[in-house]
Amino acid sequence: QVQLVESGGGLVEAGGSLRLSCAASGRTFSRYTMAWFRQAPGKEREFVAAMSSGGITDVADSVKGRFTISRDSAKNTVYLQMNSLKREDTAVYYCAAGVRLEYYRGEYDYWGQGTQVTVSS
Repeated sequence: QVQLVESGGGLVEAGGSLRLSCAASGRTFSRYTMAWFRQAPGKEREFVAAMSSGGITDVADSVKGRFTISRDSAKNTVYLQMNSLKREDTAVYYCAAGVRLEYYRGEYDYWGQGTQVTVSS
């Protein structure tokens, strides 16, 4: 069992930055692929970024060059650094844990409660 708790969301002006954190419980954190998804009002939950247990990363085209995913196994924490934020980045951001690096939310076994990110113009 893995429990995930996100933090770091908030209100930021367009062009600004935020860093989201996801703290994971359990001693098997390093075995999991960790991912970030987001869901805007009225839209499907979509893939943002992921990092496998082996350090392979991928990010969605919509955030490439602006968002970076990283993890600190000593702290059982995964981060999402978000730079050059745009209004369309406004969403609830969710942390997820799964066996493999996948792009579909159904492939992930554990989810956090989400943290709101709002980007104002």
